[in-house]
Amino acid sequence: MEPNPSAVERLQSIRESIDNIDAALVHLLAERFKFTQTVGHLKADAGMPASDPGREVEQIKRLRAIAADSRLDPDFTESFLNFIVAEVIHHHERIASGVRDES
Repeated sequence: MEPNPSAVERLQSIRESIDNIDAALVHLLAERFKFTQTVGHLKADAGMPASDPGREVEQIKRLRAIAADSRLDPDFTESFLNFIVAEVIHHHERIASGVRDES
């Protein structure tokens, strides 16, 4: 049985939209990491720790609420944020230790 041409066309259109969103996410993450690199340098210069658990808790709480309002699984959102924060902390630790970031 041949796929319905209109369904194939619609699927392609949806996939193109998903691809565009994926590209936007990558660009947004790149911008976010540019800012967090700056934060890492500021923290290192000021002798501040790489992580800020209080801010992390507040961010998780805030973004879980936004996720719920957006009908996105808050647990997924928290896991995603935790992944990003762990990478940011790793970058901050490298900055504080004087290791140059290659990204």
